[in-house]
This record gives sequence, structure tokens and C-alpha cells, in this order.
Amino acid sequence: MTAIITARELEQALAGERPPVLLDVRWQLSTAAAAGAPPFDGRSEYAAGHIPGAVFVDLDRELAAPPGPRGRHPLPDVAEFGAAMRRAGVRAGAPVVTYDGGQGWAAARAWWLLRWTGHEDVRVLDGGLAAWRGPLSTGVEEAAEGDFLPVPGAIGLLDADGAAALAREGLLLDARAAERYRGDVEPVDRVGGHIPGAVSAPTTDNVAEDGTFRPAAELAARFEKLGAARASRVGGVGVYCGSGVSAAHEVLALELAGVPAALYAGSWSEWSRDEERPVERGA
Repeated sequence: MTAIITARELEQALAGERPPVLLDVRWQLSTAAAAGAPPFDGRSEYAAGHIPGAVFVDLDRELAAPPGPRGRHPLPDVAEFGAAMRRAGVRAGAPVVTYDGGQGWAAARAWWLLRWTGHEDVRVLDGGLAAWRGPLSTGVEEAAEGDFLPVPGAIGLLDADGAAALAREGLLLDARAAERYRGDVEPVDRVGGHIPGAVSAPTTDNVAEDGTFRPAAELAARFEKLGAARASRVGGVGVYCGSGVSAAHEVLALELAGVPAALYAGSWSEWSRDEERPVERGA
């Protein structure tokens, strides 16, 4: 079983004997609010139209702790995350499919958290809601209470010191846009640039024009060129981004390519808050 599912495969699974729990995780990073425009409202988008049976999951409130020293989207309290997943109907051993509006970042964050806390049967809808051709439901749906009990540690997680060490001894990939990596612009965090030794690898390069992931062979070739094969044999591979959301999407791409990778959840928003930590700029 791969970590993604096509819209056609999902349609068949929903009609099968073990339909998956559907998590709608629509979210987007936006600086619109700072300019006076209303922020993106994923809950309203969900209510206006979602895949039948899906339950809305709020990334900012249920897949992250409040912003602070650990970054803009720190990992949620494990007990609170487990409660949120049970409210959404997640059950131990039962399949789960996460999706968002099409970018894939938020869905990947939910996928990563479930995998990290021990759920083994989780997939992301490839291409998100934009790829879905079936009917949509409106309003708000509630699921029967699940029984999932999270146990963290099933896949790799990095702190700031671990990310710095991996940049020296293995391969640390920066999943943000190249201009943010270089420090040309920084629309969100305190300062621009990147963790010294990190390699620029925008996660947007992992998908085709329609938002679906590139074939596994293409992804494997991309990450091999970036040094992932060698690093896997030495220090390992890690990924960070601005706040641990788009980096989860790159961890997913690496899994499709057959490369295990750890997530630096605090990412640049945690790293750049500490003025004692070094910042590198340029290509």
C-alpha cells in the first residue's frame, strides 16, 4: 500500500466493505490577514462542499499547538490530538484518508501526525478535493466516536539540534520556496535564510501541474540527485519548511520515492526565533 490514493481508488474504497474515515483538512498559508483581508476559513469551505462522510479537522487548532517559541505550528499535545482524532472517527486499524483543497500540504500534516503516533493505514488523496469527481455534501457532519490512542515515535522527528546535526552529517532538505531559502524574501518569519548546510528542495517540485505527485521513479531520481541515497546510508535524511506543514508534504514525497525521512516540526519559524542560532543566506 502506498501513502497516496487516487480519486478513483477512493471512490471504490468508499463503496467497499471497509470504507475509510475521511478527514477534510482544508487550510492555506496566507498573509492576507496582515493586509486587512479576511483569513482563509477552511471550516466554511468544508461546509460549502466536501466529500460525503468527511469530517473537518482544523489544522491550526487540532493538528498544532498555539504558536510560540517552538514555532508557528508546534506539534499538538498528544492527548489532545488523540481526542481530536477520536472525535473525527479515527479507529485503530481502520483506514484513514486525508485530503485538502488540492495543495496537499495540510493533508500531509494530518497524514504525518497519524503515522508518527502509530496509525499505519493512512493515505493522502492525491490531488486533493480538486481531483474528486464524485458528489459533494454540504453542511457539517459528525462521525461516530473512534478509539484511536496515539503513541508517538513511530517515524522520525527532529528538534533544532538534531536538524543542525543532520545538516552536517546527513542531508537536511529545505522544502520552502527557493527565494525564502536564499533569504531574498521572508513574508512570515523574523528573518530570511536557511539552516547552515541545508539543501534547497522546494516541495512544489514534487508535484505535476495538476497538483498530483510525480511518479515514484521521478521522485526517486530527484532525491538521489540531491544526495538522499548517500545520506540514507550515513546520517539520514530530514526535512523542514516554515512551520512543519509543507515539510510533511516532502516527507510524504520521500516515502513515495522509498526514502525514509525525519521531520523537523519546529522548522524555520522555531529556528529563526532564536537569535543565537546561525543563519545562512544565498544559494
